[in-house]
Amino acid sequence: MENKIIATQSTSDLIKLAIEGKSDLAQLKELLALKKDYEANEARKSYHKAMADFKANPPTIEKDKAVSFNQTKYNYATLANVTKKIGSALSSHGLSASWSTKQNGSISVTCRITHVSGHSEETTLSADADKSGSKNSIQALGSTISYLERYTLLALTGLATEDMDDGGQASEAIVEYITDKQKGQILDYINDLKCDMPGFLKFMGIETLEAMPVAMFNKAINALEAKRKKRDGK
Repeated sequence: MENKIIATQSTSDLIKLAIEGKSDLAQLKELLALKKDYEANEARKSYHKAMADFKANPPTIEKDKAVSFNQTKYNYATLANVTKKIGSALSSHGLSASWSTKQNGSISVTCRITHVSGHSEETTLSADADKSGSKNSIQALGSTISYLERYTLLALTGLATEDMDDGGQASEAIVEYITDKQKGQILDYINDLKCDMPGFLKFMGIETLEAMPVAMFNKAINALEAKRKKRDGK
């Protein structure tokens, strides 16, 4: 009990005791260390209570983005929606989230949640740059960072969006699109066959060639090759 009383005293009070000769420098250091440990423990308890209150009434995170190509259709929650809903709910409990990013071969994103008392906890996820489609290096970096920010926040709060419970469909939130090389192969066929581009895109069920998922590439090549064979009478 005595240690707790001492630990709850202000730093200035402890220094005053030392000046008055009621404790020497060594004792003052011990008292300050005790006070620091006590405050850290209290902050940790405050954090966990706030997080428990947050989880007792978690926000509902709707799937606000639709993805549709060929026969595949699904919705998922965007980073903006996730951070807005969770951030607002965390704030009401004295909590806030922030991220830091490191790049060393792969990209690592760390999400940290901090309580007003000063205690914080964090988690980190890593992935390679998302180079699918015709993204440039900055776009590829940004795509992966957004993805990791979304999932580190969900992981640290212990929440899940509705789309994370649909048999793994959420993993498709980042669709792998055809590479520039694959796009070039398709364009070579289209130019050679003098195909109608809008008609080809409609046949594939996509709006632009850049929006073609890798999973559809073979279908496109097979269709174009069949058209060429028909033209050549083979």
